[in-house]
Amino acid sequence: MSEQSRAHSAGSTPPPEGPEQRGTPPGGTPSAPERESAPPGGTPPAPERESAPPSGPAPAPAPAPEPDAEELTDRWRRALADLDNLRKRHARDRPRELEAERARVAAAWLPVLDHLELALSHAEADPAAIVRGVEAVRDQAVEVLRGLGYPRHDETGVPFDPLRHEVVSVADASDTATAPGTVVQVVRPGYGEPGRQLRPAAVAVTRKPG
Repeated sequence: MSEQSRAHSAGSTPPPEGPEQRGTPPGGTPSAPERESAPPGGTPPAPERESAPPSGPAPAPAPAPEPDAEELTDRWRRALADLDNLRKRHARDRPRELEAERARVAAAWLPVLDHLELALSHAEADPAAIVRGVEAVRDQAVEVLRGLGYPRHDETGVPFDPLRHEVVSVADASDTATAPGTVVQVVRPGYGEPGRQLRPAAVAVTRKPG
């Protein structure tokens, strides 16, 4: 073969491709990486979203089943049994409570009797001592009644109160400063308050002269 033929053969052999030349289309622009194929029409599918809970008030719970006749009868019998037990307990405890209250009241009067006997024992030695002793016993008895909830009322110069007083006599006003219906004398003291009274005070009241 002639030298011209060998030179032509050597110049027609293409050079080896480099790594940067592989996959390059004609025109020299490298191809982009392959992407997922889109569905026909060219719009990719939207990502799926979780469904939101329904808005508005929660549904009301189902009503409880109504009790049947047998259950109602059982409840009625239980209520009657509880009521009967309560009645028996009250009947059993009532006398005991009354007895305890009587004992408490009686015990409150024991010091009064002790002081009365002490005053009588000194009467022979000093007759004037019995007066002082009786007055002390009287004051102690008044205090006992006050402690039991029945204070003494023997005030004069106060307006007549039908809830506290009982008129036993009427007198003309001795001076013009005393208004009619004023308590001028207490014949018998009263004990207690309106609505919780042992007895009203027996009093004398004034009236209009004439």
